[in-house]
Amino acid sequence: MAIRSLFQACLLTPLVSVATAKPFLGKVGSFAETQKLADPNYGPKPGEDPLFSTYYGVEAPFPGYLRDAVLPTEVGPPGEDDVVWQNLLSAEWIIFDFYQQAVEAFNATSFIKAGMPNNTYQRIQEIRNNEAGHLRIFQNQISPTSVKPGACQHQYGFYDPISFLALVTVLEISSMAFLTGLVQATKLPSSQGAMLAIAETEARHEVWSLIEIWKTNPFGGPTDTSFPYANQILDTTNSFIVPGSCPKLNPEYPSPRQKLPALSAAKNTTSLTPGSNIGLNFTDPTNQPKFDPNTQYYAVFFHGLANVSVPIDTAAWPQQEIRVTIPAQFETKGVIAAVVANTPGAPTKETVVAGPGIILEQPSALATKLL
Repeated sequence: MAIRSLFQACLLTPLVSVATAKPFLGKVGSFAETQKLADPNYGPKPGEDPLFSTYYGVEAPFPGYLRDAVLPTEVGPPGEDDVVWQNLLSAEWIIFDFYQQAVEAFNATSFIKAGMPNNTYQRIQEIRNNEAGHLRIFQNQISPTSVKPGACQHQYGFYDPISFLALVTVLEISSMAFLTGLVQATKLPSSQGAMLAIAETEARHEVWSLIEIWKTNPFGGPTDTSFPYANQILDTTNSFIVPGSCPKLNPEYPSPRQKLPALSAAKNTTSLTPGSNIGLNFTDPTNQPKFDPNTQYYAVFFHGLANVSVPIDTAAWPQQEIRVTIPAQFETKGVIAAVVANTPGAPTKETVVAGPGIILEQPSALATKLL
């Protein structure tokens, strides 16, 4: 977000959040009931049941209230793409809970008083329903020889309808970016097709937000941004997870995990459009980069299908701020993903030493407000 760890828990300001980790309203299913999810035919089916589109209740829809990990029912090697789907399911719990907590925290009047269209709360419920469908789809993509991750407790930094909607915009367009990386990590054509279909749904959510909420042009140019290292983006979502709250049977998230230093633009940044000169900020004081004095480092900016590397001076850091100019040749559309790397182009995930961060370009005025 802006050049910030993508999903940082304290998103906009250090105000008290209305969406803190708490039990869901209504029922939460038992461990025994949750194990029934091992049967792909159990419960409503996405694409067949309108629950995943037009349910307008406050309580979590199926399977969002079945929150334990689902144990394997067969013995054998994992499916070829199981690890990728496990990563995506863990991420989806974060996204689903984000919308579910908003449904619980707000109502239709909340958004109307904030100057939003009358149907905004209804649209948020519908997106929540879509995300519940994604939970079930991802569970069914994981083979019966692997664990299906359950839900952790999650805490978000939105504190009113506007801050929530700002985060919606970043989450949806960033979901499209990390799905481009996950597609590259899968081996089965069926997995690749399923992820493409999910990305198309996220694009619909983003278009709604750009048109209806921000009243801006929804078109992001000829292609959205493709970022090759999806797990690096997914790792930033750990900031939404309450430490120690995940089911003990969950696999590591994401797997494999690099635990890279978080990257942001400096707090005093006034513009994040192409051509802007910005300072880099590594936001986690417990996880700072270690720069080799004999190595040239680069800020690598991914936009569309291209990337541009800009040499940076790390010799005087941290006493002196690292500054870099966002490539001016980029169109002010969609998002730019940025990393710090020890090799031009960041050709492998191992060459990335910090980041990624997502620079929001639509609407560009929102980007600096997310610092």
